[in-house]
Amino acid sequence: METPIKDPQDIFIHRDLSWLSFNERVLEEAENPKNPLLERVKFIAIFANNLDEFFMVRLAGLKRLLDAGYNHKERFGHYPQELFLEIQSRVEILTTRLYTLYQEVITKELKKNKISILKIDDLNTEQKKSVKKYFETTLFPIATPMAIDPGHPFPVLSSKTKAFGIHLHRNDNSYLALITIPKSVPRLFKLPSENDEFSFILIDDIIRANLDSFFKGFKIAGHFLFRVIRDSEFSEKEDYSADLLKVIENEIQKRPKAKIVTLQVEKNASAALLDMLATGIDFSKEQVSFIDGDIDLTYLFELPGQVNKPKLFFQSYIPAKIEYENIFDKIKEGDFILHFPFQSFQPTIDLFQTAAKDNDVLAIKMTLYRANENSAIIKALIEAAKNKKQVTVLVEIKARFDEEKNIYWTRELEAAGCHVIYGIVDLKIHSKMALIVRREEGRIRRYVHLSTGNYNEKTAEIYTDIGYFTANEDFAKDISEVFNVITGYSLPSTWTRIVSAPYDLRKYFFDMIDKEIAFQKKYKNGFIFAKFNSLEDTKIIEKLYDASSAGVKIKLLVRGICCLIPGVAGLSENIEVKSIVGRFLEHSRIYLFNNNSNFRVFLSSADWMTRNFDRRVELLFEINKDELTQHLKFILEEYWKDTEQSRFLTSQRHYLHANKENSSEILNTQENLIKYYAK
Repeated sequence: METPIKDPQDIFIHRDLSWLSFNERVLEEAENPKNPLLERVKFIAIFANNLDEFFMVRLAGLKRLLDAGYNHKERFGHYPQELFLEIQSRVEILTTRLYTLYQEVITKELKKNKISILKIDDLNTEQKKSVKKYFETTLFPIATPMAIDPGHPFPVLSSKTKAFGIHLHRNDNSYLALITIPKSVPRLFKLPSENDEFSFILIDDIIRANLDSFFKGFKIAGHFLFRVIRDSEFSEKEDYSADLLKVIENEIQKRPKAKIVTLQVEKNASAALLDMLATGIDFSKEQVSFIDGDIDLTYLFELPGQVNKPKLFFQSYIPAKIEYENIFDKIKEGDFILHFPFQSFQPTIDLFQTAAKDNDVLAIKMTLYRANENSAIIKALIEAAKNKKQVTVLVEIKARFDEEKNIYWTRELEAAGCHVIYGIVDLKIHSKMALIVRREEGRIRRYVHLSTGNYNEKTAEIYTDIGYFTANEDFAKDISEVFNVITGYSLPSTWTRIVSAPYDLRKYFFDMIDKEIAFQKKYKNGFIFAKFNSLEDTKIIEKLYDASSAGVKIKLLVRGICCLIPGVAGLSENIEVKSIVGRFLEHSRIYLFNNNSNFRVFLSSADWMTRNFDRRVELLFEINKDELTQHLKFILEEYWKDTEQSRFLTSQRHYLHANKENSSEILNTQENLIKYYAK
């Protein structure tokens, strides 16, 4: 008898629904009274920003399918309309929770701590004078009223633009006008207040109170604030373009006119004015999202930086530093790893700054996926090029939402004399690697840096990642060849120390899982322990199900999307899944295979997602130094012990707090690692 084919919905969690569950865990951190108040405020802003990006990418893609009339099940077993309704329902529930939390809990707690975001009617005399002056000197000159009529067509509003829709009357005629909220100034205006008080007002409310100033001679019959969110996915194929940079620049230029995915409107909007607006922007009034509160809570990112109340933040700490006089000498002493943000990112910066100045350094090659503004590393590359070193930088200009920033860095690097490659057609260069070629004692020595995260000083303060430093010649040869593959026409070789996507990474993981299945059958010790960001690839999920059915014990630390369902009898009863959402964003990727009690540990830039296996240049590399493998195993075990910030994924597809399972011991791994590295 043939085994019946299982419905994908029975064995997979849809990736978009799993992502919404992840963002719900972010919201739970904002709801958690154990977190310091201004950290809870940050989590609200993070949740809101995450949801915006979800709308611009995932929901946008789904709406494209619906608009095209596509009506087939996808790999997770959902029809587009079915999935859209489920997403819509969950987003409404989460949005209600968000605003209930902010309005009924967080604002009250802020007031208790003498922090207030006021309305116009709440202001005292001094504050009113300050607001009046700010409006007259700053906001009025910046803000531009826009009439909508046959001579003034509806303006192009870029994604995430906030604007007032205004209904005007004059001589029995009705008119529609807009005023956009300026993006060039902060949304929170700081008001005069007592020394221990911090008071603010939204510039939205300042403009709202002064709308008459923009429309003299007209009567304002009604107004409301609204916000548009547009499709931000690239649509143009790269295959036949001679200039990839030009393609990306063209796509960025199209974004302001892309299809609107979401229209958010204040709840008290009049029906007549809403009709005029919906018609003007060509959006269905039935799909409008009504917001009962301040539109776009990402403005709360601004608040913590303007409030000097240390007790309302996580306790500060200084990342642990390693000792060395010269970074090259330190690497020659032996391979080492650094665990950010618990340890300082400075050695990574020193590697490039030292290389830029060192007369013996001949060449620097590196990949750049996301860099921060005012990047010390990029400045070092520019300095190195000016110092006549051969500098090659692979800038991934398709890094989502960082395209414009990366194009800017591309121009800066090229102007300095660096050789810049923009990426590879139809692939993203997601691997994080650097190679420094140095002349030493009459021969060439190569230094390699590999990482699970980006060359970004800012995110290194809040993302957990692991950087690996080595002068191992096998690594150097492999990384040299990788650069030859992605900068030229060389074909991939059989590498000694690395495995890469899109060439053989999936097969390598499959082979490692198959080995654990074989060891389980022979020795009963099959075991896989992994930590990464997302598990979405259905093929590797099915392979993990095979391993579980064979008795292999599997522990997975998956921060975000997890489409695998653990703990299901006959399918995944030997798989456990935990997610940790806390003070730092868990970003490191560590893969451990027991290998018949001679465990092997790998670091990687890749998650277990289809895009990582098939559409990105990724690296997986094994750590062979015993001291380092033991430490990476220790990191995995410490994270698994967490009871404060971790949630178990159940077979019913829900995430439950670990400390509810075992309330006798509270353990916060992130905080413990701060203390561990500080020793």
